[in-house]
Amino acid sequence: MSDDEELSNTRRLPTLDKEPDATDPAEPPPGATGPSATADGERTGRFWSERRVPAAILALVLLGGTGLFLYDVVSVRADRPAMSWRRQLADQLATRPLDSAWVLGIAAAAAAIGLWLLVLALTPGLREVLPMRRTTSAIRAGLDRSAAALILRDRAMEVPGVQSVRMSVTRRKAKARAFSHFRELEEVRGDLDAALGDGLRQLGLSHRLRLSLKVRRPKKR
Repeated sequence: MSDDEELSNTRRLPTLDKEPDATDPAEPPPGATGPSATADGERTGRFWSERRVPAAILALVLLGGTGLFLYDVVSVRADRPAMSWRRQLADQLATRPLDSAWVLGIAAAAAAIGLWLLVLALTPGLREVLPMRRTTSAIRAGLDRSAAALILRDRAMEVPGVQSVRMSVTRRKAKARAFSHFRELEEVRGDLDAALGDGLRQLGLSHRLRLSLKVRRPKKR
């Protein structure tokens, strides 16, 4: 195989270039209907957590309680006395009024735990992972928020006049707090807005983050 054929068969790896290409894949296509629409018309949402720890805790509690009750029922069927804790629980349920502080407290705790489990079941979780735009239905990618903040911080530090930058990324917003030690603040702010805007677009996220930018002088020592 000749050198020309090898070069033609070699695909260039994607990079976060300073200047966006005219066919930037991070830009939504003309027929997209929103920030979460992809090139093939699909919509991408957040990644769902498997909730291993809450599921394991709930399973262990239910298994332990069910096993204990089953053992006590089998003991009673075998003509043995019921466990003292079950007799005391039955007496308390039969004699204690419903407006008792203990009854209300236990009911409130059970309701809070049930509400917590419902929230875990109905919410995605994995708040640290930002979903990226899907160009094919076979692959789904995500970007960690700390990695996105580091990329944007490096982009901001390339702007002339920027001394330091504190960058944070949430699910919906990218916050930049920059300190400029020379140049006019308005000029630095304009260059930072353009640089970070290009960086946000080239991250390829399915939901475009809003940019919050503040530029000021460092404190004099």
